[in-house]
Amino acid sequence: MREPLRIFIGYDSREPSAYAVCAHSIIARAKLPVSIAPLTQPVLRSAGIYTRDRGMTESTEFSITRFLVPSLCNFKGYALFMDCDMLVQADITELWLQAAADPDRSVHVCQHEYTPKDATKFLGQTQTVYPRKNWSSLMLFNAERCQALTPEYVNRATGLELHRFHWIDDTEIGALPLEWNWLVGEYDRNERAKNYHFTNGGPWFRETAIGDHADRWYAERDRMMGRMA
Repeated sequence: MREPLRIFIGYDSREPSAYAVCAHSIIARAKLPVSIAPLTQPVLRSAGIYTRDRGMTESTEFSITRFLVPSLCNFKGYALFMDCDMLVQADITELWLQAAADPDRSVHVCQHEYTPKDATKFLGQTQTVYPRKNWSSLMLFNAERCQALTPEYVNRATGLELHRFHWIDDTEIGALPLEWNWLVGEYDRNERAKNYHFTNGGPWFRETAIGDHADRWYAERDRMMGRMA
């Protein structure tokens, strides 16, 4: 039997329900076996893998740890990283098929080109604006081709160097359809998106409890908890 497809979801102690619902939305729709792991900063610190201090612009506990995924996979095979503030609406294993059709890339991402509408995001945090913003919120790594992302490099590189993909040549970045990382509140409402990304704060926060596609998140949470068929 083939090995399960590896998925790492960023975990933030302020958003446990976001992580749980995101994982459930994947499991409920996947048509191949998947292995889901939380990317938890305290665990990575206690293991001595992650040692850097948290920067002022890091809005989540996994802002930087996401780039450890290839090394956590021993630089073998494919692995997906995704933010916890996402809600999957389709079979996520489709992404592996898209990567297999474009094997000469080191990482596949949704290549957003946008300027955030607001200067702040969830919990009043500053909205940092930089080229390739949100490209790193969902990354399908070909781990063998990402050997620049050693723990040593991830612990010393600047956030912009990591999030702007300075660790590989631009030709090694493959493109995924934007429907796999649909930015809720930044893009128009889209009933057919395959993955909603509540990048500015999701329904699990009181301040952002109402908004585009919040109803879908609440429905997924209720299904997870056995409250509806």
